[in-house]
Amino acid sequence: MSSPLARMRAEWFGNVKNDVLAGLVVSFALIPEVIGFSIAAGVDPKVGLYASFCIAVTIAITGGRPGMISAAAGSVALLTPGLVHAHGAQYVIAASLLAGIIQIAAGCLRMGVLVRFVSRSVMTGFVNALAILIFSAQVPQLLGGGIEGYLMTALGLAIIYLLPRLTKAVPSSLICIVVLTAIALSTGMDLKTIGDMGQMPSELPYFVLPDVPFTFETLKIIAPYAVPMAMVGLLESMLTQNVVDEMTETRGQKNRECWGLGIANIVAGCFGGMAGCAMIGQTVVNVKSGGRGRLSCLMAGVFLLLLVVVFQDYARRIPMVALVAVMIMVSISTFDWGSFKALRTHPRVSSVVMLATVLVTVLTDDLSQGVIVGVLLSGVFFAFKVARLFKITSAFDPATSRRTYRVSGQIFFASADAFAEAIDTDEVLKSVVIDVSRAHFWDISAIGALDRIAEKLKRRGVEFRLEGLNEASAMMIDRVGTHAKAAGPPIV
Repeated sequence: MSSPLARMRAEWFGNVKNDVLAGLVVSFALIPEVIGFSIAAGVDPKVGLYASFCIAVTIAITGGRPGMISAAAGSVALLTPGLVHAHGAQYVIAASLLAGIIQIAAGCLRMGVLVRFVSRSVMTGFVNALAILIFSAQVPQLLGGGIEGYLMTALGLAIIYLLPRLTKAVPSSLICIVVLTAIALSTGMDLKTIGDMGQMPSELPYFVLPDVPFTFETLKIIAPYAVPMAMVGLLESMLTQNVVDEMTETRGQKNRECWGLGIANIVAGCFGGMAGCAMIGQTVVNVKSGGRGRLSCLMAGVFLLLLVVVFQDYARRIPMVALVAVMIMVSISTFDWGSFKALRTHPRVSSVVMLATVLVTVLTDDLSQGVIVGVLLSGVFFAFKVARLFKITSAFDPATSRRTYRVSGQIFFASADAFAEAIDTDEVLKSVVIDVSRAHFWDISAIGALDRIAEKLKRRGVEFRLEGLNEASAMMIDRVGTHAKAAGPPIV
């Protein structure tokens, strides 16, 4: 195993040229998207741009996934308009600070492991929905560019896909942006540019705390926004990390990413920015451009600040069609085309989960809602599947007037009623034995069903005994049960 020093050297300096060039490409792609998110959030574009610089630079150091790009993201920004309209942009910055604190706490509590409960079907739906959203976001730019816009976009895609066959020394996405910008400027084409997206700041960010009273009343105002901001940010970052893990065949540190994102959002809030998270579109741009290390995210933030403050006059003239071509490539690369074929071969419930995740995400334009629906459906289908494995048989001994039930499977909320209905409490008997050596009681629904059985049998004077309880089930019955007991005198 490599030493921490060797690992740090590899993460920062193992891929310098590609990381720097990939960071430059990402910075171009960040500008229009961050400006658009800022406008959607109801805040000045500089709030999103400053936040993106601070988040990218900070999480390059604190984050747990080298090669992943984090900045002011739309999924978080869309949670803030209500707070902006009711109390102003300063409260959004205060909510960002609180969201960062919550994320640090989540990392310290090791909540990053919760992403394990996101099934493969949900992950496939997540990336497919994202690909659709990325492509649909480019359609307005294409439709507004006329025939020149279509031709320039086609040329950009040709450069992106064909140039790597000749050389991979420079990311083809960067060459696409440079060539299309040069053509647009030299020919005077009337194309929409980055400058048309909104006003960019002309000064460097500086340290300033949000102009709000630091009181309990303020906490009550911002908490209902900060909590979902923190949770959505963590969710999207964890899922994006999973995507990068698969693309690069490496593994990041999820808990470190949680608290690292929290620190980044606090830094952003202290410099007048709003909270953000991982941006999967820009992350795919980074990875496809050769970015693998922490330096790529750091340079994306540095180049972003230089472009919007120092080289603003040049950045404003970059045609949107150049970035549209890059993002279409990202959309095509992100979509899991094999999932179409898998619809015929995968279990039907898995396909339903995947399609539901895509549908909800696309209809709501919210990745978090789609993932939540997918996770819930996965849980419901899993519960029904486990419940169907429940089985119970019985045997009657006339000599002792005793019926013995043998239970196998998992007894929990989805199978508790079937368990209770399978025990005939009206049969005339002297005793009943329930053998659960091949079963397990999971929750209070299961114990409740057992209690109802025990109560009915005892009320009719029938002796009742459980056999074969494992230790965990016995402890739960002793702690929660009222009529059933984990152990009792043997029935002879």
